[in-house]
Amino acid sequence: MGRYVARRLLQMIPVFIGSTLLIFSMMYALPGDPVAALYGEKQPDPAQIAAIKHQLGMDLPLWHQYWNYLIGLFQGDFGTQIATQRPVADVIEQAFPVTIRLTLFAFVFTVLVGVLLGMVSGLFADKAFDRIVLIFTLLLISIPSFVLGYLFQYLFAFQLDWLTPTVQDSRDIGQLLLPAIVLAALSLAYVTRLTRTSVAENLRADYIRTAIAKGLPRRRVVGIHLLRNSLIPVVTFLGTDIGALMAGAVVTEGIFNVHGVGNTIFEALNRREGSTVVGIATLIVIVYLVASLLVDLLYAVLDPRIRYD
Repeated sequence: MGRYVARRLLQMIPVFIGSTLLIFSMMYALPGDPVAALYGEKQPDPAQIAAIKHQLGMDLPLWHQYWNYLIGLFQGDFGTQIATQRPVADVIEQAFPVTIRLTLFAFVFTVLVGVLLGMVSGLFADKAFDRIVLIFTLLLISIPSFVLGYLFQYLFAFQLDWLTPTVQDSRDIGQLLLPAIVLAALSLAYVTRLTRTSVAENLRADYIRTAIAKGLPRRRVVGIHLLRNSLIPVVTFLGTDIGALMAGAVVTEGIFNVHGVGNTIFEALNRREGSTVVGIATLIVIVYLVASLLVDLLYAVLDPRIRYD
């Protein structure tokens, strides 16, 4: 196991460098000057702009800027936000807990509701409940998240008056309920369908027939043997989905005015400010990689036949 973890950690290095270099290059290639944008409609002094760029290292070649960025990362320095001159690490520290809270809320909702719906649907495959679930999940997959967000706002906030249309306090779990459900909707549909298909297939497997023939209680057959093996592909999806949920928060936070990293990225993109976008995107890449490693290690728990050495 130790050698496997070491190999996976080494594999993360080129993935991390490749991902961050791509993001860094894309932000560098964006049109517009983030320093000149600080002056708004005023005509900026070219000497002042050049001085600020020199101070921030923006006048260096791309490879040199990226190298400085990597060196800074190892020292916990994510760069400097141009608009406020604050360290990007401080901006992340302020916005990241909000997005983590929203993402975890959406993730727990996805796991609990998605696995339960998929499990029941798979146990009653081709019955009326199964068909209703399939149609419901197909609708969730077909509707874009921003449309679903505005639809939920109109229905639950303006028509039924159950919730506030936008989040006034990002620390209030109750106000995060609606954006969390919207954020989780697409993942919920995929988890439900994946669990349903896996359960329906494993129900026909020999080991399930053997367990039933041995006279094991149905609760044990379903809860231990069937669920354990059916969850392996679902866990794979959920592991990669954590990062996808955080990336998807860009749209959801914008709709519901949640002051997390999604809103921060959106504002930074409008200002063509690469340092903030690259800093937050780097953090999301790290979350992706760590989640992927944890999923691989979790395989051995779900299926003891898997060995890593």
